[in-house]
Amino acid sequence: MSERGMDRRNFVRVGAAAAALGPGAIACRPDEGSSGAAAAGSGQTSGDAGATSPAGISVEAARAAGWGGYDEAIVVDALAGPIQFNIPQEGLPLRPEALDVVRRSGITAVNLTVNARPTEALSAYEATNEKMDAWAAEIEANPDVLALVRTVQELEAAKASGRLGIVFGFQDGVPFEDDLDRLDAFHRCGLRIVQPTYNVQNRLGSGSLVPRDGGFTEEGRAALARMEELGILLDLSHCGPRTTLDGIRASTGPASITHSGCSAVYPHPRNKDDEALRLLADGGGVVGIYLMPFLNPSGPPTAADVIAHLEHALNVCGEDHVGIGSDQGIVPLDTSGDFRSRFDAVSAQRAAAGIAAPREGTVPYVPELNHPRRLETIAALLDARGHPTRVIEKVLGGNFVRLFGEVWG
Repeated sequence: MSERGMDRRNFVRVGAAAAALGPGAIACRPDEGSSGAAAAGSGQTSGDAGATSPAGISVEAARAAGWGGYDEAIVVDALAGPIQFNIPQEGLPLRPEALDVVRRSGITAVNLTVNARPTEALSAYEATNEKMDAWAAEIEANPDVLALVRTVQELEAAKASGRLGIVFGFQDGVPFEDDLDRLDAFHRCGLRIVQPTYNVQNRLGSGSLVPRDGGFTEEGRAALARMEELGILLDLSHCGPRTTLDGIRASTGPASITHSGCSAVYPHPRNKDDEALRLLADGGGVVGIYLMPFLNPSGPPTAADVIAHLEHALNVCGEDHVGIGSDQGIVPLDTSGDFRSRFDAVSAQRAAAGIAAPREGTVPYVPELNHPRRLETIAALLDARGHPTRVIEKVLGGNFVRLFGEVWG
């Protein structure tokens, strides 16, 4: 354990106890072919805003009050998108209404998943090319609202111009696992964050649902070395416990866990134990807490659950190593009409593919935070808990911006 990491964690423990507790996008792809688009659907709804927060005030009151520093802060959602993706409700091109929601969200940048699973007609590599093309075209078509982000300077420019910065990320290494030269091409197209595995095994390592985690493979280590040469951030969110530890230890620089929770608060295959969190922080990395059903044992997750995981991560990792990766679309989830049948169909597909985690039968959102400025409400709740402004600013995005700068160069 590094001396620097220990100092950071001790500082936050003392503080918590005292508080009572760029520019335009260019369509680019590694190979030739046509671009694609996603499926249709639309709408939005709000959740149970009257529930009581862990600060003793209602979430409704926290949402109404907001947080005074939100509009000035750089706000990074480390796993999100302009529209819903866990349960797709609309596709590309983005509707004017969706673009307006994005404008009003106050979010500076998101890590957008642009890899794709194989289909009957396309390999994972080919499907990913099409998805990257589609999003690059969408960014180019809406330069007043969206901006491709490849550097921290471009992220800061997006903030200054009031646009949403889009960081291209992968949640699986399958599109390049058999040819690492593809990483170079993907990087030229804007790829800046890579998760080597999803929930299952691939050639790079073991996912969180693999019964016997074999750790990072030699191919995985070779991929990591190439990523570090290019300046691509390692994301270990869906990796199994051993693969997570192997990835952090094998990294020559800081790594990330962009969207997860804390096993000490609620044990779940998608959450990380304190050993992994400490090791990540000691290396300078950042963990993002998600807004998913994996935060609690039953029923919809609440704002109180989110705060509990955030505060545990702050206590374990220190204030310089915690952020938010909601795993949500900025456009709120619409649970009206035939939503339940569509949700059940997606859940069945994921189960059949062997990639569904426990608790996926619960709708993947926090009803109380089902609005575009959900991160501001989280900031207001942290403020009500006595967390200082500097910590809230770091959690909202400052920590991930620092990490991006260290890795991307």
